[in-house]
Amino acid sequence: MKNLLSEIQNCTLCKDYLPFHPSPILRASKTAKIIIIGQAPGIRVHNSGIPWNDPSGIELRRWLNIDSEVFYDTSEIAIIPMGFCYPGTGKSGDLPPRKECAPTWHEKLFNFMPNVELILLIGQYSQKFYLEKPKKNLTEIVKSFEEYLPKYFCLPHPSPRNRIWMKKNSWFEEDVIPVLRQKIETILKK
Repeated sequence: MKNLLSEIQNCTLCKDYLPFHPSPILRASKTAKIIIIGQAPGIRVHNSGIPWNDPSGIELRRWLNIDSEVFYDTSEIAIIPMGFCYPGTGKSGDLPPRKECAPTWHEKLFNFMPNVELILLIGQYSQKFYLEKPKKNLTEIVKSFEEYLPKYFCLPHPSPRNRIWMKKNSWFEEDVIPVLRQKIETILKK
């Protein structure tokens, strides 16, 4: 695993498409029980080198009901985004994750993590990549989260930009978050 992580840290597969020199941001270990698969680092995360070190990360930790110490404990939680490097910004915000990372690295990483009990698929990119028969849109996928258990737990992105989605879909906070918290607590207690 150490060699693989070093290889990923030195990856330059998509360097010609990135606004900055590649700076892969992920965290993983052989003992991780939970994997968080989000989109790609934003500019704040790119600058700090710490995954989910932004308002989205604060909201995600609230959803999971865990503090930063637990969240960043790689012996428990792996953070493996769809794209490891900041992809840059387009007209409507951050660009999608680069398509090279997940097919190149995810399976190799997962092969080193036999203790994984739950994979959080955050946002449409990870859900489209991993779900065999995803629903027509993110709302339907998240609403049907139980269909993807026990392997996957599907979530929207916790970005402050999604506040309108959260207000329109109050069932998420009322029905989904309590189940998510219970699952996370049960896994971390083992």
